[in-house]
Amino acid sequence: MITDPEETDKNELEPNFVYISDHQCASVVNTVKKPRLLVFPKMRVVTIHNGHPGLHPDRRAATALIHTLDTHAGKFLGGCPPGELSLAFLTDAGLARLHADFLADPGVTDVITFAGDPAHGLAGEICVSADAAARQIRPVRSRRVYPERSRRTSKNNFSDELTLYIVHGWLHLAGYDDLAPRAKRKMRSAEARALKLLRAAGCRPRFRFVK
Repeated sequence: MITDPEETDKNELEPNFVYISDHQCASVVNTVKKPRLLVFPKMRVVTIHNGHPGLHPDRRAATALIHTLDTHAGKFLGGCPPGELSLAFLTDAGLARLHADFLADPGVTDVITFAGDPAHGLAGEICVSADAAARQIRPVRSRRVYPERSRRTSKNNFSDELTLYIVHGWLHLAGYDDLAPRAKRKMRSAEARALKLLRAAGCRPRFRFVK
């Protein structure tokens, strides 16, 4: 698992215990004999590593993205396993090295996931290439050649593409794959549903990329 003391950020929300005291809620005390205890569930730790010198990740929003997906885990094969989740933003070269070392394929790719060990509190790791996302938003010069691939470039498009990679990795850890045609269709459907949930929740990270 990738770690870097200077670039790693951990985000964790501990359980909150809220007591309603006599002086705060006098009207409630009249009807309730004992203080009420509200317990909020603990959210997973998300460790973020930025290995791309030109990327400025939205760490808080990226963590919220994972927590939002976790909230809807029941809609996606039970969701990502419990435990700490590592999210790494890398260059093409950095992700290609992992691709070669662990999957025996030196080719460039956009997302790689590594399963963790829930018994030891590790959900897994999602590694994404910021360079790959940047390539996807470049405009096609000739619409006559690739009309269906021509799109306008914007920071939003880059952020949306990188968000898609994170979602894709989370779904892999949840049990989806995209090797066979039928499985790939299920993955694409799950991606669309997950992105729709994130939009509805107002969870859209803004990543800045400087080449």
